Amino acid sequence: MAKNLLIVESPAKAKTIEKILGSDFEVKSCYGHIRDLEKVEMGIDIKKGFKPSYIVPEAKEKVVKELKQLAKKSGEVWLATDEDREGEAISWHLCEVLGLDPATTKRIVFHEITKPAIKSAVEKPRTVNMNLVNAQQARRILDRIVGFELSPILWRKMSMKNNLSAGRVQSVAVRILVERERAINSFQALSSFKIDADFKAKDINGKPVTFKAEGSRKNDEQDAQKFLEGCVKATFKVDDIQKKPAKKSPAAPFTTSTMQQEASRKLGYGVSKTMLLAQKLYEAGHITYMRTDSVSLSETAMQDISNQITTSYGKEFLQTRKFKNKNESAQEAHEAIRPTYMDKTSVDIADGQRLYDLIWKRTMASQMADAELEKTIADISISTQKEKLKAEGEVMKFEGFLKVYNESKDEEDENDENVNEGMLPLLEVGQSLDLQSLTATERFTRPQPRYTEASLVKKLEELGIGRPSTYAPTISTILKRGYVEKRDKEGVKRDYRILTLQNGKIDKKVDQENTGAEKGKLFPTDLGSVVTDFLIQYFTHVMDYGFTAKIENEFDEIAEGDQDWSKMLKEFYSPFKKDVDHTMEKAERISGERELGNDPVSGKRVIARMGRYGPMVQMGESTEEEKPKYAKLRTDQSIETIQLNDALELFKLPRILGEFENNEVQVNIGRFGPYIAHDKKFYSLSKEFDPYDISLETAIPIIIEKRKAKDERTVKVFEKEKIQLLRGPYGIYIKKGLRNFPIPKEKQDEAKDLSIEDVQVMIEHAIANPSRGKRKAKKKS
Repeated sequence: MAKNLLIVESPAKAKTIEKILGSDFEVKSCYGHIRDLEKVEMGIDIKKGFKPSYIVPEAKEKVVKELKQLAKKSGEVWLATDEDREGEAISWHLCEVLGLDPATTKRIVFHEITKPAIKSAVEKPRTVNMNLVNAQQARRILDRIVGFELSPILWRKMSMKNNLSAGRVQSVAVRILVERERAINSFQALSSFKIDADFKAKDINGKPVTFKAEGSRKNDEQDAQKFLEGCVKATFKVDDIQKKPAKKSPAAPFTTSTMQQEASRKLGYGVSKTMLLAQKLYEAGHITYMRTDSVSLSETAMQDISNQITTSYGKEFLQTRKFKNKNESAQEAHEAIRPTYMDKTSVDIADGQRLYDLIWKRTMASQMADAELEKTIADISISTQKEKLKAEGEVMKFEGFLKVYNESKDEEDENDENVNEGMLPLLEVGQSLDLQSLTATERFTRPQPRYTEASLVKKLEELGIGRPSTYAPTISTILKRGYVEKRDKEGVKRDYRILTLQNGKIDKKVDQENTGAEKGKLFPTDLGSVVTDFLIQYFTHVMDYGFTAKIENEFDEIAEGDQDWSKMLKEFYSPFKKDVDHTMEKAERISGERELGNDPVSGKRVIARMGRYGPMVQMGESTEEEKPKYAKLRTDQSIETIQLNDALELFKLPRILGEFENNEVQVNIGRFGPYIAHDKKFYSLSKEFDPYDISLETAIPIIIEKRKAKDERTVKVFEKEKIQLLRGPYGIYIKKGLRNFPIPKEKQDEAKDLSIEDVQVMIEHAIANPSRGKRKAKKKS
């Protein structure tokens, strides 16, 4: 009897499921999507109701061929792709390619890869849900339309290399970053003086301890000085004591978004790394499906968690909860991310243990008792002042869920003066206190921090933009396109003033702090800012947060069967196409130009703008008599913030450093970055060297070292034809200008003996026969 064929997306998932189902099933992987829209004419027939035209990419032809052969031999084909819209679409594409009827082909879904879940799914198969398929198709088609229509406009209207692109979600994500960056750049820090008092009192054992109290902030140094002077001869006593019980409750179990955020805060993982590890954990059967916006837990899971809490910590730590989604349209899956078995505390997946541990703890904590605290607030009167000081302390009465897990916070959610409240000594009303010191410290307001990958995901989710399956690809795209950079920023030193009252005297001093340092943050590039401004100007709807969220809701309605997908696309396309045609015809070319002033020596106008190879400054205009001067911006400079003096410094290149071997040594910045020029040869400079500061003494060893390395690589040179034979990591190859050409394996050993005629034949052959991988897939299905 022929086996059943069960098709899943990944080989790892196939391996796990095959072990569960046994000999009745052969489980094979389709390796993700097997078809995509054609590139020709967008792959969409607008006039025929946005009918898509799909092709099997060349890379998937072998997989499809194998699946077709297996399908013919099998007793029955089952589809077990992921349970979200992407997974449903893959199942439908498999039906189309393998000649299966979507209305009758058995389709199974499960939230976890465990024996009970898989067996239950096989017992209750369904068919392909065409509403989910249509929702995915609508998203794919709409995003293809936006990308194909907007990208050529950017190519036409910007003097850049043709790698610019725009997208419905990616462009809005960049806008969020650009707006935050501009808010930071325009932020003016305001100072005030924070009042802190150190008192001494006896603790419960009669031992003297120091504790802190705070006063109200003072607007300026004069007010702070006046307050401290008024306290020189003051006495201090406890005026009132309040004790309040307090509780802390655990967070809900993980959704895709909250998992990405916590993995970033606690583990330092980027969004893509988190999803890659979560995928591995899911496919190995360790956690439930990792693309979800649901916070609910199944009854079986809650029982398993309850048993684990009771066994590990005792009944007093158990407090079951049923969490509800704020987002009523939560649809990507039906359960939160959790371990499949709570008694399993470790996994055998490289790099996966730390993420698994985070998921396990978060899941456990969600069903544990509240933490119980007692908060003490003591008001302290000042004999010479009307205002009072306030001392606060906190005592943990019962750990509850904090025994296992505590949720981290983003910078923007943290208090500016995040005081770690400890215990207060035993105080009584009327008790006199011994002042040790009273300090007024200058503090500054801070702008909102730049986004991390995880906090950007949080923002997109808050705005209703994108869904669990789109967050990681969106961030990867904007980084890859050069609209955004992920990097660190060094802080700058800033003076702050401190006034201290101690032993009846007031001392003043100035100290320094490091401010503005950031690690692993997302910075919009000048390119990202210029493109964002252009799109906002001409495509207001596409760039509007509310409109983008509305589109997402319409996809949800299609998934529920409440809206026709082609009608939805038509309503979007008609006004959008008018904007496209108008912009292509009427919009002026854009460069993000910003005037900086005039060169004090020549009087020529200096501007910052986007050039063909990135942000640059320009001095003078192009005339018949002379051409303007150009200079690239440094990596830490921006069109929006660079000042005239900084721009003039950039024109100091090229710099002549001196002579070496009777030839001039020059340093400059070119298309591919900074370099040293010597004896008609060029040597690239690594990032550790600054072309504006490098000396001749530093440059000479670089020339010698690079020349030696080049000599070792060089096999043969044809000077007249400017062709070189060089050694590379994969053997000897031909270099002509900026292009490289292969030398066949059988000719490698005799490469040094090749004539110029031999080499030219190899170049002509390589040009006439480009690698097969570069050819476009032509096969349709």
